[in-house]
Amino acid sequence: MTLLTEWLTVLGVGCIAVMSPGPNFVMTLRNSLSHSRRAGIYTAIGLAVGDLIHIAYCLVGIGVLIAQSILLFNIIKWLGAIYLIYLGVQSLQANPNTAFSQVSTTSALHPIAAFRVGLLTCILNPKVTLFFLAFFTQLIHPSTPLAMQIFYGLTVAVIELVWFSIVALVVSQQVIKDRFLAISHWIERVTGVVLIGLGIRVAIAQDS
Repeated sequence: MTLLTEWLTVLGVGCIAVMSPGPNFVMTLRNSLSHSRRAGIYTAIGLAVGDLIHIAYCLVGIGVLIAQSILLFNIIKWLGAIYLIYLGVQSLQANPNTAFSQVSTTSALHPIAAFRVGLLTCILNPKVTLFFLAFFTQLIHPSTPLAMQIFYGLTVAVIELVWFSIVALVVSQQVIKDRFLAISHWIERVTGVVLIGLGIRVAIAQDS
């Protein structure tokens, strides 16, 4: 398989993996709707940087150690589950009078906070760990130069950034936000339930 063919395969798999619904999508959607377009984009940046962290430790071999160590994997798994459940509880406790509607300069999510949400959502997701481990051990041939492997990883990170930036740009359009405003209370509740459900799903996931 040529490097071009391998890269096209990476591109296709990366698009499917990134665009599949999950915690990343939920958090980008929530921050874009409940705070601002900028918050959504900074969340996307945090997600992409999280990918880079996964890519870095997989390339140096730490990913294999995490996957083979039940203790390390379970620590990541439970931290991720607790974090998602925590975010879900926050959504359930949101004030129905302010959810999605009254985003002032004092209540808007700071870019650093939005970035942190994206970063933690990504790096504490054990499924992302396993994805990149499989990505570098099964999808990419062992003889592929390290520089190309880094380029492949950057490709996935760019896909992540572009896709979730598009999500943030689309859902933060005023006409869309206005439509969500009428049911903002229920959106926060549904978001909370989904995040808690994702957290529980991560917690009960098999180690293998």
